[in-house]
Parts: sequence; C-alpha cells; structure tokens
Amino acid sequence: MPVELKKDIYWVGAVDFDIRNFHHYSRSPEGSTYNAYLVCDEKNVLFDTVNVHETSTLVKRISEIIDPEKIDYIVCNHLEQDHSGALPRMVKLCKPEKIFCSPMGYKSMTNIYDTTGWPIEVVKDGDRLNIGKRNITFLETRMLHWPDSMVSYLEEDKVLFSNDAFGQNIASSFRFADETDHQTILNATKGYYYNIVLPYSPQVLKTLKRVTDMGLQFDVIAPDHGLIFRTPEDVAFIINTYKEFAEQKPKKRAVIAYDSMWGGTAKLAESVADGLADEGVPYVMYNLQNTHPSEVTTALADAGALILGSPTRNNMPMVNMVACIAHIKGLRPQNLVGAAFGCYGWSGESPKMLADALTEMKVEVVADPQKCYFNPKADDLAQARELGAVVARALKEKCAG
Repeated sequence: MPVELKKDIYWVGAVDFDIRNFHHYSRSPEGSTYNAYLVCDEKNVLFDTVNVHETSTLVKRISEIIDPEKIDYIVCNHLEQDHSGALPRMVKLCKPEKIFCSPMGYKSMTNIYDTTGWPIEVVKDGDRLNIGKRNITFLETRMLHWPDSMVSYLEEDKVLFSNDAFGQNIASSFRFADETDHQTILNATKGYYYNIVLPYSPQVLKTLKRVTDMGLQFDVIAPDHGLIFRTPEDVAFIINTYKEFAEQKPKKRAVIAYDSMWGGTAKLAESVADGLADEGVPYVMYNLQNTHPSEVTTALADAGALILGSPTRNNMPMVNMVACIAHIKGLRPQNLVGAAFGCYGWSGESPKMLADALTEMKVEVVADPQKCYFNPKADDLAQARELGAVVARALKEKCAG
C-alpha cells in the first residue's frame, strides 16, 4: 500500500526482497527498494518510477490514491533503469503534460528510450516549478552518481527527493528510518556509499556545502533506495554520515584481502594479521574464494589500511584478486596505507604486481612486497608478521597526524 510522508505526499515505490546482485557489481544482501513518490496538488506530480519488472506495483499503489491518468507531471531525477524502467509504460498510461529532467537527463532519456512525442522539458540548476500550493526547486547534482543526476526540493514541505544520494539497499516492511535501528541503516549505507558513491566524494562535500550555504532545511529526506528520513535526528544522522564517508579520514583498522591456491598465502595472511594485532591494530580478513569484492570495499569505511595477498598463477595474481583490485580501483578510495604478499612456485610476480596496483590506487605502500617460495617456513611467517607490524605502525602514525 502507499505510505504518506506528509499531507498529500506519498511513497508509491516497490520493495525487491529477492535482489542480491545490485547493478551487477555490488551485493545487496538484504534486497533493495525502488522508491517513487507522488505529490497531489493542483498538478499531480510523480517523482521517478521503478524498475521495469515492478511497473504493475507502481501503478497499483498510485491507483489507491488517484487515477494514474490524473498525473500531470513526471519528474525524472535520474535515468538509470532501476529508476526509469517503468517510464515508457507510465508515459503511455498517464499521458503527462510534461516530463522534467536535467540537461544531461534529456541526453540519457532520449538515448535509452524511444521518446518520440514525449513532452520533455529540460530544467536547469535552480529552476523552480509551481504546482499549486507548492513549489519545486530543481538542483543538479552531476556525478552523484551519474552526469544526469538532480534532486527535487519541495520548498513549503521541506521535503528533499534525493535520488540516489542517501540511499541504502534495504528491503523491509518499514518505510522510515525511525522504524528500525541506526546500526542497520549505517551498515547498509556503508555498503551503498562505498560501492557506488565513493568516487564522487568531492561532489558530495561540494553539494553538502552548497545546501548549507543556501540555508535549505529538511523535514524529510526521501532517497530512491532504502528507508526515508523524517525526524530531525535521522536527517542529521544521514547528512553527517555522508559527510564523514566523503571525508574518508583513516581509521585504526586494517583490511586484509587474499586468495590462496594451496594454503601458503593463507598462512602468510594469518601472520600478517598477527603483526597487526601485536601493534594493537584491529583487522578484518577476507578470503576472496568466498567473498565478493564489494564486501572488501565496504570494510574500508572503517579502515585506514589495505593489505593484499595472492599467489602467482600464469605470471599474475589469482583471478579473484584481479577482480577485487579492478573493483576497488574504480571506486578510488583515499587516505590508505598498505602492503602486499604472496607465495609462488615458478615466477613470483604477484606480490610486486599487487604493490604496484596499490600504488596506482594512491595507497601508500609502506613495506616491500613479500614473496614466499612454495610453503612458508618459519622465517617467511616471521617476515609476514613484521610486514603486518610495519603497516600497523604506519597506520597509527597516519591516524595520529
């Protein structure tokens, strides 16, 4: 059923309890939601739609409030298909007077869909639209996280339809953040931010500053995924959380990600962990044989060190490690120290390649890469333990600075 956020403002989206592979590059272990919103005024406005396979759900929820044919305007804050997949069906059903999008949104819309005959109107940053008792301000948020992204602000109600910003992958019977605990929301926000929004952290900080400078106030922040923030405490919580994530200040925790063929590199990983513990640095350790790269990236939200380990296979790191590096590299994490290690039987290129990959990611490599011939001996394990200790000392110094 639809859920009222404020008088005549409704959530009409869909909950996807089944999805686990979000956008085919990140995990969503608790499912996700496709949030769409309906505002009823002199002009009835639909903000975003849903994934195409949830179109009937969207239509059903809208129909419980008004006849969908009475929708006058559709606002497309973002054209990625989990938000716009139902758009062609809704345009055909509603026959809206106007469809609003950003300049880059127009480019996306007309290249994703056959928009012949659609009444598209491009709005620029800062444009205002009167819909009766309410006014909408459109603010472009380019690269948060697509070039076409914008947000819509209902001025009189102080409601921000924030698009992908402030989202989380949570499928739940609850619609509001105050109906669940902050730790659940925080964990989901970490996974969402660090696997989707992280490369655009400079834009996040710039946008937050602009909102402050404009003096905008929010009673409700309504993202396109996850729970909606409607209390002063929750609104402050999600804004401060985004600011903290965007600043990426290092934390005293290390992430060890490794792959192992016959167990030798796994033994080195354990010794690296012992070295971290010797210096009082907590750690989390991921075996990439059974860990998705997005879990590793999410763990970096609470860390300041990234240590990679892999044996050498065909003159390269293992395939799972290559995939993990590619995922992390594209997300451009900042302010990390790190190191690399691994076993080999023939050529032994992997540890240096891992160290080079860390350097390319602008991770400060603080120890020479360690390579171990076949099964680690006592000296190899001692060297790995010292590698962990070296990283720990460098991390503590970085956090203190």
